[in-house]
Amino acid sequence: MEYTAIIEKTPNGWYIAQCEQVPGALTQGKTLEEVQENLKEAIFLVLESEKELGIRSEDYNEIPVDNLIAV
Repeated sequence: MEYTAIIEKTPNGWYIAQCEQVPGALTQGKTLEEVQENLKEAIFLVLESEKELGIRSEDYNEIPVDNLIAV
């Protein structure tokens, strides 16, 4: 599955990112690469939590960064 990453650069030089397809997947990073890795982890953690709570039944063991599309 592909996830769309919304990434913005803040006035202080940090990047913030979110994935609207996975509410709660929000993060920040000093570099574009760091924020992408952090968002990958945030998506995984939200999906894993939802799976444990019975909200999602899919198995999300790995979410490659290649599947993040930055806009």
